[in-house]
Amino acid sequence: MMKYVKILFFLFLLVGTIIILRNHQGSETPKYRVAEGQTFGTQYRIVYESAEPQDSAIKSVLHDIDFSLSMFNKESTLARINAGVSNKVDSLFCVVFKLAQEVSETTSGAFDPTIAPAVNAWGFGPQRKQELSESELDSIAQLVNYRNVKLEGDSVLLRTDSRITLDFGAIAKGFGVDCIAHLLDEKGVKNYYINIGGEVIVKGINEKGRAWSIGVQNPNAMGEESQEVIQLHNAAMATSGNYRNFYVNAEGKRVAHTIDPRTASPVTHSLLSATVIAPSCAIADAYATSFMVLGVEESKKILKGLPELSVLFIYEEADSMKIYSTIKNN
Repeated sequence: MMKYVKILFFLFLLVGTIIILRNHQGSETPKYRVAEGQTFGTQYRIVYESAEPQDSAIKSVLHDIDFSLSMFNKESTLARINAGVSNKVDSLFCVVFKLAQEVSETTSGAFDPTIAPAVNAWGFGPQRKQELSESELDSIAQLVNYRNVKLEGDSVLLRTDSRITLDFGAIAKGFGVDCIAHLLDEKGVKNYYINIGGEVIVKGINEKGRAWSIGVQNPNAMGEESQEVIQLHNAAMATSGNYRNFYVNAEGKRVAHTIDPRTASPVTHSLLSATVIAPSCAIADAYATSFMVLGVEESKKILKGLPELSVLFIYEEADSMKIYSTIKNN
């Protein structure tokens, strides 16, 4: 009898071992993976720790956002609205539009999704034009006002003038980052770094077991030299600056790509770059642009009512570069 008991015991032990081995072979050990590609007219890089690759799901999310918010995809919801083909909106468009309107209100119009006509007129959009007369500028300024557009029932966009066009370029990349983060959270991913065109969100730790380190470029450097390196902990970060995207006009003056919606003209103050850390990347993205419009002192006033934001401003003063920062880097 004891002999049969021993045989059965060893059989159960053997079967159990085989099942464990098969289960182990069927599931991969979590490892850090990299997904890279093009989206929104820029590059993305995503590093995440997962037993299973999530590349297909990532591409699907980015595809949906592109078909909603891209100015360059002629079939996107935004492009069709701007072209006057349709006034129908989708759920992604609604979320971004409402968030953009909130930031517009908070900044008293320093952020404005109706900036597209001015961006194009100054030569920073699909339509290249670099010289504007005063009458042209006045005409364009009439089309830039976020209060002249609104949603009706989360399904239709209403405009007071059919010539009003929208540009979500200062918030769409950040929103895309947030959407990918939400996807990875749902997949149970604990550690990740998501970067779309310089707008970033991180969670957990990197492959070396350390906090994710993000560089802020030196505005005066020709290459990728970092002015500051920030240790980011479960947060989003976005940087906006005028040190790369500009042109020199016929009078030899430097024209910055940051357009002030309140004047429909490029900004002329001393702020070179604005970095914002926030709970969401869409918020960080939108406020980084807003602060580039407002300049250092006006931005400080706005920040008093936004305790959830931390900033790093790089600006010029008396021919030297200065830094203002509220970021606790530890």
